[in-house]
Amino acid sequence: MSHPPSSVPRSPSSVLHPPLISIIVPVFNRANEIDEFLASFSAQTIKDFEILIIDDGSTDNLKEVVEKYKKDLKLHYFYQKNQGPGAARNLGMEKANGDVFVFIDSDCTVPKEYIENLEKHLKDEDFDTFGGPDTYKEDFSPFLKAVNYSMTSFIGTGGTRGTTGKRVSKYYPRSFNMGIKKEVYEKIGGMNELRHGQDMDFSNRIYKAGFRIKFLSDVFVYHKRRTNLKRFFKQIFNWGITRINLGRIDKNMLKFVHCLPFFVLSGFMLTLIFSFRFPIFWLFFSIECLIAVFILSFAFIQSTLKYKSSIVGLLSIATLLIQVVAYGLGFGVGLIKSIFTKKGKFIRGFTKKYYE
Repeated sequence: MSHPPSSVPRSPSSVLHPPLISIIVPVFNRANEIDEFLASFSAQTIKDFEILIIDDGSTDNLKEVVEKYKKDLKLHYFYQKNQGPGAARNLGMEKANGDVFVFIDSDCTVPKEYIENLEKHLKDEDFDTFGGPDTYKEDFSPFLKAVNYSMTSFIGTGGTRGTTGKRVSKYYPRSFNMGIKKEVYEKIGGMNELRHGQDMDFSNRIYKAGFRIKFLSDVFVYHKRRTNLKRFFKQIFNWGITRINLGRIDKNMLKFVHCLPFFVLSGFMLTLIFSFRFPIFWLFFSIECLIAVFILSFAFIQSTLKYKSSIVGLLSIATLLIQVVAYGLGFGVGLIKSIFTKKGKFIRGFTKKYYE
């Protein structure tokens, strides 16, 4: 885990006039995404912020894309050998000049009022850490809208990402859109080396240190996430494993609600298997199927109405099913591996060809 140095060097000019907000973005081979990302920040209604692009060992033309925006933005580029997003964000916090560090993923863009809205909250309200929602743009493909539905609806995630008013568990800001005041970093240090979940662990440590966390509904990002079913499956599978890792770090990070996809998937599989030996289980399996059909039908209607597209509604059924299956499998694999993994060691999921 990275910890901040006792003092971070600042140039004389940055000490006198530090940017209020430092946007920290870890990037690995995402030149096309960072182009859209920086274009959205070029259109901000308020320009008093800096952006730190932390290149985590990219081999594409990322640096060339960043150079295009240096005339329009206070933009800083740093390169490191590939170490993962946590280490990249830690480097960003070490190099940042601002009083507020904001983490946004490279597959996001922001509305033109993002900085303006955030500055209003910082001026008028008292908090140490914030999280904001992620949503979609009208020009997103039907698949991306379906992913947005499964990731932000109460059916898909129980409101744990902060998008809905109701939540089934405690809200933890996540690194696709979260910010902290500099003193938070100075007290608790940086993020750990988890490929997935280091932001959740970071938020948990922020809570435990007694800092105030606030959800800002109007400080949102447009999130593209994974662009096909295969990538989406890998991502959600890794999140299932991540929940086991988080539980090993702190048992309070693993609640019953986090186990539900695993229990649902296991229940279906066991009931089906027992049905071939004990016919009475066909009744139970039929009831489970009817419940699933009801939930998916509701999701289809809700998604279709929200996005005004039956295609998105149908795709939402697919993304919800993949979300439950992938997370349940990942959770189960992580649970089994945890038996044979020493305490203090993290369990790994998909790593090779993760983005393919």
